Amino acid sequence: MEHLVLDTDVASHLQRSSLPQELQAHLQGKTPCVTFITVGEFFKGAFKAGWGQRRIEALEAWLRKVVVLPYTSEVSRAWGRVCASCDVKGSPIAPNDAWIAACCLSHDLPLMTLNRRHFEPVEGLRLVPQSPSPDA
Repeated sequence: MEHLVLDTDVASHLQRSSLPQELQAHLQGKTPCVTFITVGEFFKGAFKAGWGQRRIEALEAWLRKVVVLPYTSEVSRAWGRVCASCDVKGSPIAPNDAWIAACCLSHDLPLMTLNRRHFEPVEGLRLVPQSPSPDA
């Protein structure tokens, strides 16, 4: 089964069952993945909002249903390449977005995001859905 990495925004919508219908179709037959960065972002948001134990446990249960891509030394090298390349292009990328892109690149997996413009400058990153062709 093909894996698909979910950006934090997509994963958050999916937890609340509010993912736009046009994106739901792209999840069919795919194994959803999130990165270690998304896990950290989720817990930061939960602790900042003062979630209780029940909501934290629900988050942990949801995370057990997806593949969590871990940190590796290859991810750190990819992160360096992503940040440097974006800086040289004059399109700096936020550190957490760069980590998510680096995970995708090092595992050769596509990314589904609601913030395409954050990731479009990243060379070699496959975004789902693919952007429409200029002829379309």
